[in-house]
Amino acid sequence: MNPLWLPKSVLLLRTYSRGAFVADAIAGITVGLVALPLAMAFAISSGVAPQSGLYCAIVAGFLISALGGSRCQIGGPTGAFVVVVAGIVSTYGLDGLFTCTMMAGAMLVLLGATGMGTAVNFIPRPVVVGFTNGIGVLIASTQIKDLLGLRVDVPSDFWPRMVTLARNASAFSPPAAALGAATIVTLIVWRRFVPRVPGYIVALFGGTIVVALAGLPVETIGSRFGGIPGGWPKLAMPAFRLDMAGALFRPALTVAMLGAIESLMSAVVADRMSGDRHNPNVELVAQGLANLASPLVGGLPATGAIARTATNIRSGAQTPVAGMIHALTLLAVLLVAAPAARFIPLASLAGILLVVAYNVGDWGEIRELLKLTKMDISVWIVTFALTVFADLTLAVELGMILAMLLFIRKVSQTTTISKVTPEYVEAGRAHTLQDKDIPPYVTVFRIHGPFLFGTTDKISMIVDEIEDLEPIVIIRLRNMTAIDATGLRALEDLADRLHRSGRELILCGALPQPAALMHQAEFHEHVGERNICPSIEAALDRAREIHDVVFGRA
Repeated sequence: MNPLWLPKSVLLLRTYSRGAFVADAIAGITVGLVALPLAMAFAISSGVAPQSGLYCAIVAGFLISALGGSRCQIGGPTGAFVVVVAGIVSTYGLDGLFTCTMMAGAMLVLLGATGMGTAVNFIPRPVVVGFTNGIGVLIASTQIKDLLGLRVDVPSDFWPRMVTLARNASAFSPPAAALGAATIVTLIVWRRFVPRVPGYIVALFGGTIVVALAGLPVETIGSRFGGIPGGWPKLAMPAFRLDMAGALFRPALTVAMLGAIESLMSAVVADRMSGDRHNPNVELVAQGLANLASPLVGGLPATGAIARTATNIRSGAQTPVAGMIHALTLLAVLLVAAPAARFIPLASLAGILLVVAYNVGDWGEIRELLKLTKMDISVWIVTFALTVFADLTLAVELGMILAMLLFIRKVSQTTTISKVTPEYVEAGRAHTLQDKDIPPYVTVFRIHGPFLFGTTDKISMIVDEIEDLEPIVIIRLRNMTAIDATGLRALEDLADRLHRSGRELILCGALPQPAALMHQAEFHEHVGERNICPSIEAALDRAREIHDVVFGRA
């Protein structure tokens, strides 16, 4: 079989060791306990029973780790799906959700099998940030009811929901509100002072013990759902209705797109933290197979979970075995401790999800986006507003249309006409490489053409060679005709990775549009002002200066 299509687990198990298994077991058990409250909370917020989240995390989580293309990816239900799933369930019921999930799974398998794993690069940064911000707001809005212990039916749309909550806020339950607030404070304080022990575990067990011992009059999983059934997830074929297939196509496409985007974003985060590189096509096939399997046990849609993946790596995970152990840990909890779940307070789960919503929102990106062009900012605002006030499918569709128009505009601006004069020829001498001596401690790369969303994956040729590069890397931008927010982020990430490897990065020769955007976005914070040079000649002079001072060799 072609190694390019082998799961990462197969590739890594060839050199697996006892030490790696011990590290994977510790990480897997840790992240399994972290996933326990999140899986139930995502299910409840989606309008289904809590065990649906657990079944998804067990079955889909195991398959994503066993068959995926990432070393440390953790899969399962995530906050990105909460709003979409809730809408599907309210309109089409559970059978509609299961049909939609399996349709999305088939789409993901098709995307991966046809080599479309890199298609996520064609979704620009303002669109991604816009709908992650919007998803964060929507998740938070769905948790206010349980956080305050309100006994009121809330509408599914954002604005009517907020109006209803405001009108009924005075009827809140003091014990539930206190418990929810205590959960949030615990998570914030715990993360600050005890970061190595996941606060979700502490918050869940702490809230459950308080309710069980003190008998607080708050809603629990037992009072609303009758508890969680113990035993193995039961295999059952969902009732498919062909008459719903047409109506479910757009929701299924949304689930597939969200699954692809979040899983590949999570895999990229895992690569940065672990120093590995994932296979996007194998990862999408695994995500698709997981979403085909999850509904067979009554589970939710699944994708890569960024927070749980990061926890997995920080806990010492070495291979995908950690993800499989995470799923088995959840299965063990389901088989042994399911009866105790009836004491879990919904206010605590709501507090946990409010913190998750904040983390999902990726709010730090807003500050960076506001440094960019008005067009980039407008794409972000439109995507965010449509996500919150309309629906996610429409938000992504219109966001992509705006981004394509922006792409066309920026490409059109790269065409220039210049008269060749003696002054023009003389000014070009500082940029030509033909008569320059490149020292042995310098590696020079060039970017040729527009560096916009959809093209940024090409920078992987530098990333793949980082450990073999010379101490100083120069990137020549003389022929980079345009750049956008996505391209800028790719350069920022490259600069940070080079610095983490102990190398210096110098950029030179940027044309007016890239130079202006880089200045506006304060790109110099990533490389230093003196490492942005006007020409290759100046960049080589700067490289010699760095070599003499930093590396101590002439």
